[in-house]
Amino acid sequence: MNSAIRIEGVTKRFGSVQALDGIDLEVAPGEFFGLLGPNGAGKTTLISALAGLVRPDAGRLSVMDHDVVSDYRAARRQLGVVPQELVFDPFFSVRETLRIQSGYFGIRDNAAWIDEILANLDLTAKADTNMRQLSGGMKRRVLVAQALVHRPPVIVLDEPTAGVDVELRQGLWAFIRRLNREGHTIVLTTHYLEEAESLCGRIAMLKQGRIVALDTTSNLLRRFSGHTLRLRLAPGAVLPERLRPRLSAESGGEHVLALERCEDVEPVLASLRETGCSIQDIEVGKPDLEEVFVRVMNSRQ
Repeated sequence: MNSAIRIEGVTKRFGSVQALDGIDLEVAPGEFFGLLGPNGAGKTTLISALAGLVRPDAGRLSVMDHDVVSDYRAARRQLGVVPQELVFDPFFSVRETLRIQSGYFGIRDNAAWIDEILANLDLTAKADTNMRQLSGGMKRRVLVAQALVHRPPVIVLDEPTAGVDVELRQGLWAFIRRLNREGHTIVLTTHYLEEAESLCGRIAMLKQGRIVALDTTSNLLRRFSGHTLRLRLAPGAVLPERLRPRLSAESGGEHVLALERCEDVEPVLASLRETGCSIQDIEVGKPDLEEVFVRVMNSRQ
């Protein structure tokens, strides 16, 4: 088996809107993969196509080597999807919801795994509570539990922490990291770019239905971002002219200089010393995925 997910030449149009425009993408088994893009970029459409909920106009998708169209049942069995929308059945408790979800996949005697999921998502106390009585954050936990109940090898998380409190977010990621260590492939879409930066080994960025950047997280940070040096000089001090080419922002006596490497800090400080500039405050900033995202989205592609 060469890939957990394979997407080849996938296109999808809704009326005049080209939602997907020739997507080619491969995710290896065991990867923690990020799928990023602004609203309307095509992320949810791509996930829906992968889950068999949307039929592409052209192209092919497979999950664990099972074609999503011609071998739908097997492909869907390999996939767990946490949707962005809060969709739930209002007539059942949390535990009943998970038992019914197990039944959809023909799984009997799943109580032990359901209990483990409930514990890891901090839902045990709410196991016998009707879904209607849960808060939005609790409902989202149940959606995550539903996606995991049949133990799929590939898990797609579409904005899983939207509207979720910090404590649950940390607990959820600890559980998802554990599943990834155990061999599960994780695909994440999120607007919390710090999550993608810390979790994902590789990232694809979508814009208007096309992939405009695809690389390891570290390579994207290296290519599109850099270190920064934030300086606040003493009153009356003037930034040396030789440092002005590095200046990326200037406001209220604060200067932000662009650096390619951490080693560039010392020459900057040496220039300040030579001209007698006194520093009141200094801060070195690391490459940032948000900066990468903004640069890629604003570029002409």
